[in-house]
Amino acid sequence: MTRTHTSRTDTSPSPSAADARFPLAGLLALAATGFITLLTETMPAGMLSQMSRDLGVSEAATGQSVTVFAIGAILAAVPLTRATIGWRRKHLLLFAISGFAVANTVTAFSDSFALTLAARFLGGIVGGMLWALLAGYARRMVPAHQRGKAMAIAMAGGTVALSVGVPAAAFLAKAVEWRFAFGIITLVTLALIVWVIATVPNFPGQSKGARLPLAHTFRLPGVAPILVVTLMFVFAHNILFTYIAPFLTPLGMAGQVDSVLLTFGLVSLVSIWLTGALIDRHLRKLMILACALLATAALILSVFSGNPAPVYASAALWGLAFGGASTLLQTAIADAAGAAGDVAQALLTTCWNIAIAVGGIIGGVTLNVLGPPSLSWITLALLLPALAIVIGARRHGFTSRTFERETASEPDAGHQTAENGALA
Repeated sequence: MTRTHTSRTDTSPSPSAADARFPLAGLLALAATGFITLLTETMPAGMLSQMSRDLGVSEAATGQSVTVFAIGAILAAVPLTRATIGWRRKHLLLFAISGFAVANTVTAFSDSFALTLAARFLGGIVGGMLWALLAGYARRMVPAHQRGKAMAIAMAGGTVALSVGVPAAAFLAKAVEWRFAFGIITLVTLALIVWVIATVPNFPGQSKGARLPLAHTFRLPGVAPILVVTLMFVFAHNILFTYIAPFLTPLGMAGQVDSVLLTFGLVSLVSIWLTGALIDRHLRKLMILACALLATAALILSVFSGNPAPVYASAALWGLAFGGASTLLQTAIADAAGAAGDVAQALLTTCWNIAIAVGGIIGGVTLNVLGPPSLSWITLALLLPALAIVIGARRHGFTSRTFERETASEPDAGHQTAENGALA
């Protein structure tokens, strides 16, 4: 199936756009937005006991505040992205960030568990919309040969939140009080709004005539395999990551969970840097390597986990595989979807959150029925077909990237120079 470009007006960026100063401040603002998004989603995991005590519910019930956030993202990502696709991008970005300020403020002051869940659901709604927005936004801020690097920077915030932010928030909740932790995130969010206003350019939304039906986006060559790989890869990661503590306990490493996760987190940061440096030329190879490394880590945990050294080696391989995965998948689907990029990103966000939710549920059932060792075997079983799909999607999906193809398929490439300096 050949993608036609007759309805698009975009052309290759002018030389002045390609030579323009790299918009690092704006991209870091997008990264900070991703950081706030994922930190807001996962913060309760580090303070369940404090929240459950103050809200008068069990820790298991309090844990559903994370599930409710994910459900909000799953339900809202695609319909809200389609409903707001005509909005100017900066206005939508500021609107969504403001939603986090509201959600976290309500969470900080709420004494009602029901109200807290409602606030968390609101956070999930704006979170799903933001994740769909960020990748395409970053790509439109730079010329074609810098799009992979720009996305790696913009999407790094989520990995940093998992690696550093969540443990820091948990420490803050113990040092002061969990409500103060959410309050501080609100203050940071307000500062982020000012940062975005000052540094992030504005872009128009899509005109009605340029919008593609949802079914058409699914049928675009390469989109379906990327979504399937996203489901399998994130499912495989989450089923083990969520239950890493009970997995390590039978190995005599119950007291080393923090150290194992720190190893994972630090190597994830290295992975982000490597992805940013290599993605513009080697996306396909990096995605194959990510699946292979995570499968290797799962195999080591399944077979050679009798002492700490292989476990820490697996955590390092795991971090190297997962740190840049979000950027790789979002870049791949942006390349495949072209003008339907925002809707495709919303579909990917939905698949990502479904994988998180299902991974938590299936992982819990597996843990109770088959025991902790089964988790790493399931992870391996999911990754092998994911790797096969990536290898097979050579022509469409996980391709060897060419900037000529990217330039032809990105919206507003021809207007990039004028808009890079535009502020709302």
